[in-house]
Amino acid sequence: MPRGGDPPGTSNRRPASRPPAIEDVKVAQRITAASRTSRGGRLLRREPLGTRLDPWVAARLVRDHERPFALIGSWCSARAVIGSEPVEVLADRDPFEALDGDVGEPAPGVIGEAIVGYLGFQLGRRVEPVGPPPPAPTALPAFALARYDHVLVCDRHGDWWLEALCDDDAGERIDDWFRRLREAARRPAPPGPARTRDWRWAPSAQGHGRAVDALVKRIRFGDLFQANLCVRSEGRVEGATVDLWAAAGRELGPPKAAWIEGPWGSLASLSPETFLRREGRAVESVPIKGTRPRAGDAAADAAAREALLRSGKDRAEHVMIVDLVRNDLGRVCAPGSIGVAEMAALTAGPGVWHLSSRVRGTLREEVGDGALLRATFPPGSVTGAPKVAALEAINELESTARSAYTGAIGLRSPLAGLDLSVAIRTFERRGSRIWLGLGGAVVADSSGAAEAAEAEAKERALMAAIGADVARGATSSEIAPGPRRHGPRPLRRPEPSRGIFETIRVDRAGAVPALVPHLRRMSAGARELYGRDLPANAADLIRDAAAAGPRPGRLRAELEPAGWTIAIARSGLPPPAAVRLRSVVIPGGLGAHKLVDRSWWDAVAAGLDGELALAVDLDGLVLEASRANVFALKALGVTHLIASGATGSLRENIHPGEIVLVDQFIDRTIGRPRTFYEHAAVHVEFAEPVCPVMRRWLARAAAAEG
Repeated sequence: MPRGGDPPGTSNRRPASRPPAIEDVKVAQRITAASRTSRGGRLLRREPLGTRLDPWVAARLVRDHERPFALIGSWCSARAVIGSEPVEVLADRDPFEALDGDVGEPAPGVIGEAIVGYLGFQLGRRVEPVGPPPPAPTALPAFALARYDHVLVCDRHGDWWLEALCDDDAGERIDDWFRRLREAARRPAPPGPARTRDWRWAPSAQGHGRAVDALVKRIRFGDLFQANLCVRSEGRVEGATVDLWAAAGRELGPPKAAWIEGPWGSLASLSPETFLRREGRAVESVPIKGTRPRAGDAAADAAAREALLRSGKDRAEHVMIVDLVRNDLGRVCAPGSIGVAEMAALTAGPGVWHLSSRVRGTLREEVGDGALLRATFPPGSVTGAPKVAALEAINELESTARSAYTGAIGLRSPLAGLDLSVAIRTFERRGSRIWLGLGGAVVADSSGAAEAAEAEAKERALMAAIGADVARGATSSEIAPGPRRHGPRPLRRPEPSRGIFETIRVDRAGAVPALVPHLRRMSAGARELYGRDLPANAADLIRDAAAAGPRPGRLRAELEPAGWTIAIARSGLPPPAAVRLRSVVIPGGLGAHKLVDRSWWDAVAAGLDGELALAVDLDGLVLEASRANVFALKALGVTHLIASGATGSLRENIHPGEIVLVDQFIDRTIGRPRTFYEHAAVHVEFAEPVCPVMRRWLARAAAAEG
């Protein structure tokens, strides 16, 4: 082994060119004195680790600790900041308030204490007036922040320091953490096996291209100038996130790498982009916009660089976002202090070339980090211009809600300031599920095929770095319709906060045969959407209403989260009726729960000529109908036509080959077998092609009607 028996990546000897850091000790003494007066007497402790480590090896020192993190690259002028076992978890705080605080003079070279974590993209709804996002098949919390009063820091010289900014009564706890890290640093654990598999886009590349083309149409109508449109690549993962991240980070060398883990899941970010760096009252944002894939040989790579620098489209994307960032910072910076340095500079990223600029300003005296974040979040480079119009278009045209992706990751230190990355090139993990957001800016001369190819180029480098195959393409219909423009402002998706409901069949005896699955589904919605259980008397309310109402009949049970009550409405069964279908694209669908808010359906129905709206996604998969359920009958049973492909059984008197609509909200896009009720079967007529298979089924139904 190198260095006289030290494990690879370690050394117990300090470099001969750098004796004990006298200047750093003086800095520490000066900060300690300031801390006593301005921070309630807390002391700064700063001690050398005594071992030289590769930062990617050092990250594994805390892999088995509680809520570990590692930031590697350039963070508050340090090469790496590593920590674990926070003194406070800020789950119940407003995240912008949690990151607020005094903005004092910077303390060069030390961090001491830090709030570390991420701000998810959906926090943008707290600061901008936009509607609900698309559904999220798997998601992380809106944010995850924790305060660490002790950290391990690698300074700009490559020296490692154990730092803490703490009260006197925390001494034993800090001593124990320092001791354990010193012991672990002498013989770091080797990386474990980690692999991913089964990657797939949602939607497919073709479906993403249709969304891009719909956005281009909006831009050409003048609804907005630019929006960042993304697609989600999903897969399965085995092994530790830190091992996957460290292997990729060592190969790619991103300037804003971050690994954060907790009971909620984990992040493995390889971001090249700085969202906000505040040091004292000086603040800087470094937006990236404009991309070209890197080539395999020097000549082709030089041509790609030159093409990017000469591209009017890419420069237009970039200038619009720089202006947006200038405007955002202008909300909180002193008049006349905003400036741009290194405008549209060429920057190398993993597998791609980018254009980047530095936008700088000086915060006004009364402004803290909370106000700074409210003025600038979500980052301009991953939203668009104007920002609110872009956010509305994103919610309309993307198939899955963004989670941590395109939010912000980083730290806030009372000594070193604020340093946040834009959460791009970021793997998100929950259990065995892993996903990666991909996308880019769309302007008036963008094309769906080109934007899908750009997303694939960004994915290719990241997948190669983690040793994974590029995502397989999802199935997409060649004749699937694209999203329609219903007006200058996108139709907002239903608002979950208004409540959920179930439509429940009552039999001739006044009983509810399927009460248990209905309650189970309603309970799942209550927990997922509102974090609460159903009222204890829910089953009794439904049974009493069923016994007192029409027989046979149906009940509508609504859960109202504002008052946490269940409202019951009774009615008889409607007669079977023929209907006419019209497909309407809703990327990703409306989610797995029956929402009381039907404003989206009502707005769609207003544009139809008495037809029944049939919701399909960007790949042509049938999701649901406005007031019915859609089933395809096969020889071995019935397939509920939803993206997840749920199957169930069927009554004998319904024959294979028909299209059946259930004239109740008995089953929605839940993704599991359901009961079919024969009284609700109707024949349908064909109105518009949806996908080749659906077209054949509809044609058979029409032929059977004669």
